[in-house]
Amino acid sequence: MPGMNKLIFANLLHRPLRSIVSVFAVAIEVVMMLSIIAIMMGQLTGQKRMNNGIGADLTVRPGNATFLNGVSGAPISAQLSTVLAKLPHVTVASPVITNISMSDGLEVLWGIDYPTYSQLSPFIYQAGGPMQRPDDVIVDDVYASTGNGHHVGDTITILKHPFRITGIFDHGKGGRKLISIAALGELLGSDGKASAFYLKVDRPENINKVIDEIHATRGLENYQVMTMDEWYSLLTPDRIPALNTAMRVVVGIAVIIGFLVIFQSMYTSVLERTREIGILKSMGASKTTIVTVVLRETAVLAVAGVLVGVALSYAVKAFLGQRFPTLYLDMSMAWVFKGAAIAFVGSVCGALYPAWMASRKDPIDALAYE
Repeated sequence: MPGMNKLIFANLLHRPLRSIVSVFAVAIEVVMMLSIIAIMMGQLTGQKRMNNGIGADLTVRPGNATFLNGVSGAPISAQLSTVLAKLPHVTVASPVITNISMSDGLEVLWGIDYPTYSQLSPFIYQAGGPMQRPDDVIVDDVYASTGNGHHVGDTITILKHPFRITGIFDHGKGGRKLISIAALGELLGSDGKASAFYLKVDRPENINKVIDEIHATRGLENYQVMTMDEWYSLLTPDRIPALNTAMRVVVGIAVIIGFLVIFQSMYTSVLERTREIGILKSMGASKTTIVTVVLRETAVLAVAGVLVGVALSYAVKAFLGQRFPTLYLDMSMAWVFKGAAIAFVGSVCGALYPAWMASRKDPIDALAYE
């Protein structure tokens, strides 16, 4: 066994360039999986973190709202907040407009009714204060740190319209940039409309009573009424088929890349070592032994590639986090282990045929091979 281990490492060191290429091929496979999935998952976990300081107990949305149209568009009258606010046990009802925008990168724009929205949970300002005019905007501390930095008094563009920053608040209030619901409604052509309502209940034990009251109100029987925890539970890949499909495609492409590179590397290695394999077989090495040698070489390359890939993935995450502060990246340990396992298994599978081919070589023909 020690002699076989020495042979395996000698073979790898004898062809350093091929070994390095194989290691980096596996590493790139790991980086591709972990980095892209971290970005995808980060968009979901980021939404949770951005909403955890709103302070609402319930969210009310149209009955036909899905995750995507639930965060974009304004299909209902904002005046419904008056009806909701009059229900027993409801202390605050705040209408909001949320709309997905691609004008300045992918983001969700928020229009809020500041007087009621701030009652859900007070804003904590690092500089400045609330918006006063229709063309005012308040931004969170994360957005304020992007680029060369944004300060109170600066002007930014939202949907091709200039807005003046009046305040910088602690993140977690829903959006990076908050403007008045009237201003966003006008820009979207949805005056007097809302996407959803956030409610605060007087006591936690009355939440179910409020839900029943809403469903008992005429015209609201089919509205979606969820606690914030229930809304967050929708922010998973299983609830977004397109995201799940995209993740499978990414993993599939990464596995194919690793499989083909390892297959080509080990196939060529077996051809180059035909005479060596003949010597081993003439000395009594069994087919199982030959297969084991090839697979163990592959395992060494795969393990090295996985370790390099994980290290590079964390480096990529750190770079992206520094370069794009508003971009959430969710590289969970579960996905690190899953990505490592997928890359390792894919690499070993890529070496199965070369290993089988090596085990079937005739020792006499192999010894005569030049």
